[in-house]
Amino acid sequence: MGAEPTKDAPARRRRAVPWVFLGLWIVVLALASPFAAKLADVQKDRAVDYLPASAGSTEVAKIQEQLPGGEATELVLVYHREGGLTTVDRKVAADQVAEVGRAHELVGKPAAVPSEDGTTLMYPVASTEPGQDEDKRDALVNDVRDIAHGEGGLSVDVGGAGALDTDASEVYNSLGGPLLYTTAGVVALLLILIYRSPFLWLVPLAVAGVADYLAMGVAYGLNQGFGTSVTGQSSGIMTILVFGAGTDYALLLVSRYREELRRVERPHDAMVAALRGCGPAVLASSGTVAAGLLCLLAADLNSSRGMGPLGTVGVLCALVTMLTLLPAVLVLLGRRVFWPLVPAFGSAPKQRRSLFAAMGGSAGRRPLTVLASGAVLLGALAVGALNLPGALKQEDSFTKTPESVSAMETLATAYPEQGTQPITVMTPDDRADDSLARIRDTDGVGRAERGRTAEGWTEISVTATSAPESAGETATIEALRDGLDGSYVGGASAQQLDLQDTNVRDRNIVVPLVLGAVLLVLVALLRSVVAPLLLLAAVVAVWGASLGIAGLVFEPLFGFEGTDPGLGLLSFVFLVALGVDYGIFLMHRMREECLNGAEPGAAALTALRTTGGVIASAGLVLAATFAVLTNMPLVQLVELGFVIAVGVLLDTFLVRTYLVTSASVALGRKVWWPGPLSRPAAPAAPTAHEAEPVRVSSP
Repeated sequence: MGAEPTKDAPARRRRAVPWVFLGLWIVVLALASPFAAKLADVQKDRAVDYLPASAGSTEVAKIQEQLPGGEATELVLVYHREGGLTTVDRKVAADQVAEVGRAHELVGKPAAVPSEDGTTLMYPVASTEPGQDEDKRDALVNDVRDIAHGEGGLSVDVGGAGALDTDASEVYNSLGGPLLYTTAGVVALLLILIYRSPFLWLVPLAVAGVADYLAMGVAYGLNQGFGTSVTGQSSGIMTILVFGAGTDYALLLVSRYREELRRVERPHDAMVAALRGCGPAVLASSGTVAAGLLCLLAADLNSSRGMGPLGTVGVLCALVTMLTLLPAVLVLLGRRVFWPLVPAFGSAPKQRRSLFAAMGGSAGRRPLTVLASGAVLLGALAVGALNLPGALKQEDSFTKTPESVSAMETLATAYPEQGTQPITVMTPDDRADDSLARIRDTDGVGRAERGRTAEGWTEISVTATSAPESAGETATIEALRDGLDGSYVGGASAQQLDLQDTNVRDRNIVVPLVLGAVLLVLVALLRSVVAPLLLLAAVVAVWGASLGIAGLVFEPLFGFEGTDPGLGLLSFVFLVALGVDYGIFLMHRMREECLNGAEPGAAALTALRTTGGVIASAGLVLAATFAVLTNMPLVQLVELGFVIAVGVLLDTFLVRTYLVTSASVALGRKVWWPGPLSRPAAPAAPTAHEAEPVRVSSP
């Protein structure tokens, strides 16, 4: 009688563990809730939040913040009539600009600049009223747009750097809800198709939602504690990573848990076995992603450097929730959560003809042929990268043309030989007169005027004779920088030039860091050098092929006029870090089979057969989540989402399935060099009592 409570105590403790984890998560969410709700408040999408930290244009933006009135919001009011402006049109324009001056504090009196063909009139306008406040800037721009309006065939557009920033900010601010809902909807649909259960798909999706909310709270904490930059782009990518990577981890765990339920009677014990089986692979895969993303801290570009910590937060929050909250919820729900395909204890899974077994068979019969054919195919696709369009211009950054871009297009047509947006020079006070003279003598400068002075700096506004972001204006900016010692040259066009140059610098530094960091994680996990090098070579080939496919469709099919300068670096980091995940799932299982005595060739085919379905499902989910970005209204997000989605699909269905498998078969034990698995196994001495072989279930 007295022994029964003691005997039942372990069972009661096991039953209590999931409730304890569930309670802890309720506490965590309660603590994170106030911070998560504030993330949108610290999101900044000003130019300085994306600019290179050390660039001249960034220094100009910082100095402008210290001038009287703070940072200036520069606008251009564009009045246009196809047949030519009338006297009434010019009076309307003058009256409206005067009304803008009465309603807002302007820097100087706006002066009309007519076009030679008489169709267009532009009024450059600048105001320090908003300062650094984005909400006030947006309010100013929208109020000016309400005042400046046309009728009877007179079109009026408000453009300029300030209007462009407002239009971009409105797009970024509108991404949060649609991005989250679309991502959740896509993941939900795929999980329903994968699990074929009316209930099971809800569990990982809800847990991913918890992970996203937690990530928002942690991201806000990083911003407050360490000043980590939060932009619309980085917060959107964080959400994508939470749902994409988190669902991948859930697929791996649920698949292993389902199998263990057939072998183990109690759900708690089955979950423990599942965590022991797939936990190391999940931890290693999240470690590679985190290591790769943290390498972005070495980038000079503010937006890229801020994306590293936020992406890492997303992946780690997904990892923690999927290894603690998801197991707790699944254990509490029991076997019935799998209805109608409930894995009964002692039952055998339904045997189906395995597509991946057939694929592995073809790779195993002619590994060198398959490997060579795949390498040629990837190389041929990579050649398409030579067809990528040039650097993306500001006016080409939107999938739908906003008013600020319409203004730029009108100005480009009406003023073909004249700059229509200012170049800003910040020069020391004691050199202001000399700098102004040098600027006016510089080739390509139309006019230059002194502006505000404070804190030892003088602002000079320069107008080039060439169109914005043209080769002529670029030459003028470079000439100003070469000829003005101790001065900084900024403005919208200078910022775009600095973005291009800094992305090249960041790529040369971050790419080797990512490769080194991921290689170290793989070597530690697989106890080999050859296998990690094989996986890295595969993901680099996928990256090149993905950019090649992008080069074949961006301009001819999508009509994109340029490529975002950061596409190469960001797509490399994500494809290498995320692509290696699937290699880890495959190679980790292959290593398990080898440890249990299988020959490398047989181990590779077994690993593909047993993990192929899970890897395919995970790849589809991850590709679909990044494909959500292709529906966003910014070209740089569409391009990034397309390249990563295509790369993940190539990695899942070509590289992992055929190339890594065929390379492993061809290399044999050499794939594990210099580890102990690379040496032939010594025959085991017969013993009186043979131990039962260790059974490794599929992830």
